[in-house]
Amino acid sequence: MPVNLEEALKKATAVLECAAVSTPLLDAQVLLCHVLQVDRLYLYAHSDRLLVQGEERRYFELIEKRAEGMPVQYLVQNQEFMGLDFHVEEGILIPRADTEVLVENVIQYFQERKRISSPLIADLGTGSGAIAVSLASWISHAFVYAVDISEKAIEISKGNAQRHGVSERMRFLRGDLFQPLKAKALEGKLDALVSNPPYIPRREIDNLQKEVAVYEPRLALDGGEDGLDFYRRIIEDAPLFLKEGGLLAFEVGYDQAQPVNQMLNEKGCFQDIEIKKDLSGIERVVTALRA
Repeated sequence: MPVNLEEALKKATAVLECAAVSTPLLDAQVLLCHVLQVDRLYLYAHSDRLLVQGEERRYFELIEKRAEGMPVQYLVQNQEFMGLDFHVEEGILIPRADTEVLVENVIQYFQERKRISSPLIADLGTGSGAIAVSLASWISHAFVYAVDISEKAIEISKGNAQRHGVSERMRFLRGDLFQPLKAKALEGKLDALVSNPPYIPRREIDNLQKEVAVYEPRLALDGGEDGLDFYRRIIEDAPLFLKEGGLLAFEVGYDQAQPVNQMLNEKGCFQDIEIKKDLSGIERVVTALRA
């Protein structure tokens, strides 16, 4: 017998509560909106509207996957970031709100340096393209190189660039960190180098919440034994690619800002090193200028 929207939501919420999902009602609403292609207001205004058989089947298939731990973002294949919608799917790291602090700092850097008429920016480990596409969208005179070792990441990030109309001011390069930038002879030409690299210590990955540990790509999480492997590699070669005064900007994990700050100081090629906090008061971003 068909159920209406109110009944479907109650049933779905109960399933997610039993699975210990942290936001059962919200997730149930988001997934129902996705199936019906409506907004949440519609659910309240049409609570007695009946689900047809195909809608009900599809909805509870998604609810079951959510109960098993699959992130909502993978189920709806979308995540908002910097006011833009990004396509995401399994195999691609889901953009986090904390990372907006990184993007905002890069935008501010160029707002304060209007003399840089056509900045060149590289994003190492672009994933969905959230950082790179957002920078191209918000810095309208910039050209952005998006680098990732994953073929799927390059494919998804290209699609997101097309979605937001910035493809003509971007290039997508597959390879390991600086390798594709070197192939493009970009040594000494970048105004900014940005990265949210893998930074979870390897031994801690399996202890993360199921949504992350099981479903998100380990390649985008594993930062080596202490979580700092990629910072070491990037700090080692970044001076070769940045112009004098160019910006190096990292997102860092919990308790990693000070070790990264120390690495930058020890390298001896950087000045004006700063640590910025996210909205939760956690040291989230480290920036430095090429001396």
